[in-house]
Amino acid sequence: MPTNPAAVRTKRYALPTKKYIALAMRYFFKTQLKWGLIPLALILINAVLNLTGVYPNLWIYITVFVGALLYVLFWLVQFTGITQLAQYKPMFEKFSYEIDNRQILMKLNQKEGSVMKWEQIMDAYKDKEAYVLVISKGQFLYLPFSIFTSEHDVKVFERIMKQKEFLKA
Repeated sequence: MPTNPAAVRTKRYALPTKKYIALAMRYFFKTQLKWGLIPLALILINAVLNLTGVYPNLWIYITVFVGALLYVLFWLVQFTGITQLAQYKPMFEKFSYEIDNRQILMKLNQKEGSVMKWEQIMDAYKDKEAYVLVISKGQFLYLPFSIFTSEHDVKVFERIMKQKEFLKA
């Protein structure tokens, strides 16, 4: 594995499955927010029709609520299922990371690992306890501040994120 001596190195870390599900659901709600307007519009249209007496119907409220709830539960089951599938087990293994301007090197041990190019990252954000790099709808790199070896490494990583335009300067 080629390493860069100037790269930011982290401690070993494995993403807990409960944290993954919470991250996936948060990103799901963030990206699906616009679709939440459909049930809201249906409820408002039905409320107007009920109040004017044109078409009094109470079942639409229940149908819209149950449909929205089932849609959210469907995705919750999907993200929970990912944590149990063999092909997704590598997402939950302990990795140490070496991060530089070119790539993110994910090391399982000194001899095994994989390289992730910055172009593979769709989105990234910083929350109160970590950096989250979004690879796809259900794949994330979760880098808590605690895995960085020093405050300097956190600042260097944040500078790289700003250079890649994932964080606002």
